[in-house]
Amino acid sequence: MPLRPTPDALRERAFAVLGDEVEGASFLDLYAGTGAVGLEALSRGAEQVVFVERHRGAARLLEANLGSLGVGRDRARILVQPALAAVRRLAARGARFGIAWADPPFEAWEEGLRVLQEAARLGLLEVGGLACLECPDRAAIEPGELEPVRELPGGASRVVLFR
Repeated sequence: MPLRPTPDALRERAFAVLGDEVEGASFLDLYAGTGAVGLEALSRGAEQVVFVERHRGAARLLEANLGSLGVGRDRARILVQPALAAVRRLAARGARFGIAWADPPFEAWEEGLRVLQEAARLGLLEVGGLACLECPDRAAIEPGELEPVRELPGGASRVVLFR
């Protein structure tokens, strides 16, 4: 499977910065892969996580990970579809998230940014919510629908936080 998990140190640093904003939040994990980011959110007190992963094999692995940790469907849901389709579907259903995290494949980091911008445009993010994009360290991010507020370097990758 084409998975590139977020490095542990970068994920820990990002969640340290997110801090109390995770507690009680609805969290959207786009390009979820193994679910490490969303599971971290749950372990730090997120109320619920929606995991979006288009690869069925990765989604099955994610489901097994949730099961082995005893995470029920009341706190975690998996959507097996492309990120943009999931964002549109969730917005149409009136879903709202305090935090949305996108960790697309490196070669598709711009798609991840567009998906986060669409989430903001559709009102999927709560007022004052955060969007987080993991991207290559050298990716040039132009301000658009979302304004970058902080960047967290992590070797070959970085996490850009937007409000």
